[in-house]
Amino acid sequence: MKKVMVINGPNMNLLGVREKNIYGEDSLDSINRWLREEGEKLGLELEFFQSNHEGALVDALHEARTRCDGVVINAAAYTHTSVALRDAISAIRLPCVEVHLSNVHAREEFRHRSYIGPVCVGSVSGFGRYSYLMALYGLRSVL
Repeated sequence: MKKVMVINGPNMNLLGVREKNIYGEDSLDSINRWLREEGEKLGLELEFFQSNHEGALVDALHEARTRCDGVVINAAAYTHTSVALRDAISAIRLPCVEVHLSNVHAREEFRHRSYIGPVCVGSVSGFGRYSYLMALYGLRSVL
């Protein structure tokens, strides 16, 4: 069974509480439970990590390098600011899929640029929790 790390960045721990009109009503825990079940159906073993700290996300990516076959990452706001995450994704040489719950291209202009997208095998945004599932399908296809 292939192993995938699902990484979530800042403020994702507040899903279901913050800006429900943008991010929906699902909590991160409920999304993770649902994803674990869906992942098993796809023959994927999922590991989850969330942090509000950029360095911890970099460390999680480095850790994935030796334990996982691929990564699904919602870097949240760091998507648009973090060269460190971009470099970590590039360095670990694992297929990574960028995920966003909302359609970042329909939001503020500063969200239109992704630093991590160019070093990921693909990106999915705008489908709420289903963005994660689509990312798993895409990642499985390249593993």
